[in-house]
Amino acid sequence: MTDHHSELTALLSDWLPRQRWFAGKGRPGGRLRVGQDVRLSLDAAVKAAMHLLVVEVRYDDGGLSDHYQVPVVIRPDAPFGHEGFLIGESSVGLVYDGLHDSDGSAALLDYLRRGASREGLTATAVESLDDLPAHAVGAEQSNTSIVYGDAYILKVFRRLWPGTNPDLEITRVLARAGSEHVARPVAWLSGQLSGVPTTFAFMQDFLRTGAEGWLLALASVRDLYAEGDLHADEVGGDFAAEAERLGAATAQVHRDLAAALPTRPADAAALGEVADYLHSRLDAALAAVAELAPFEAALRTAYDEVRSADHAAPFQRIHGDLHLGQVLRVESGWVLFDFEGEPARPVPERTLLESPLRDIAGMLRSFDYAAQSMLLERSDEPSLAYRALEWADRNRDAFCRGYGAVSGADPRDGSAVLRGLELDKAVYEVLYEARHRPGWISIPLRSVERLTGGRPTELPAP
Repeated sequence: MTDHHSELTALLSDWLPRQRWFAGKGRPGGRLRVGQDVRLSLDAAVKAAMHLLVVEVRYDDGGLSDHYQVPVVIRPDAPFGHEGFLIGESSVGLVYDGLHDSDGSAALLDYLRRGASREGLTATAVESLDDLPAHAVGAEQSNTSIVYGDAYILKVFRRLWPGTNPDLEITRVLARAGSEHVARPVAWLSGQLSGVPTTFAFMQDFLRTGAEGWLLALASVRDLYAEGDLHADEVGGDFAAEAERLGAATAQVHRDLAAALPTRPADAAALGEVADYLHSRLDAALAAVAELAPFEAALRTAYDEVRSADHAAPFQRIHGDLHLGQVLRVESGWVLFDFEGEPARPVPERTLLESPLRDIAGMLRSFDYAAQSMLLERSDEPSLAYRALEWADRNRDAFCRGYGAVSGADPRDGSAVLRGLELDKAVYEVLYEARHRPGWISIPLRSVERLTGGRPTELPAP
């Protein structure tokens, strides 16, 4: 296989930058190198060989390299239905994305079941795993998930960061605490990256009866828009009761994490670090998205107000990227998942102690997104804009009410910090939409405008 790496590198140089989870878009250079190659299919007689590749991408801007996990299956033929997952043709066969190939997903499960360890790639299973059929699920973003039967879901981290992934770490902590708000961890795959033990994949119980919070919220918004003359609390699909339960579940998760892991007082030094971080994130966003420039002065004022804010809740480990797409409604209540934080941030940043209000801000932004996203194709119905704000405000209030009932304090009591963090999240969304979904950029931009006082202002002349 080593002699074949030059061919694979050429194929991946074309394929990798076109994947949604490729983070190097816009960076100059982008030279690829296959840094690790572990064959997972141990039976040499198997025609469709599964290899787990770690690909390093170096750039000409002098910044850090990126590392990606690319499991591939090399086949002698072209099976029906695999057309969309072909990476390219090499001298030894057709190269497919192994996470969308039945032999590839079976090889991964077999590796985990056996607790195998080869060339630094080690599988750990906390129980015996059943041999089950598999299929990849969902739209690919930063990771790819594979469901095995109706028992397990395996999340394979596409972009690798050195260190234990917070999703594995936090989920195991909550499971040990007996939390009913996480799916039980059952196995994981670990390797080495830059000499540091690193999480490659993580398997949990698959909650097959769970309904994603984002889809439930959209159904509620759809019901409201179908009843143009009714208010949010008058339609049959009102979501506020669920939003309140979700707030309570989030508070309980925060409470469990604070009890099991270190915390830090929210003193002036901690708040000053938050403000500095918000300003640095804004610097990067302003350099990339011109539409944010009119709001710079108001954003910086809001971030400076964080320094002297009242904020009693200690800093702690949190979810880090909480939104309606990261929660499931099951029979027993709400379950949170994907505790890895923002995937674009290095693991050391994602494991810092932070204000729990960051999670609150993420969920508040998500309620706004659910309401506003369904207006994008209905611009000819301006009366719905009021209904969108009404729905979002009703569910934001309900979420905070539920959170406060468990935590003992309404998160809106720390309004300056919450506002700063919500604006930071909106700025992050502007940057994301500019890069990936330009047609959606109006959603976070309108929120920045609303949260900064309703009108953009120009910076004073130097």
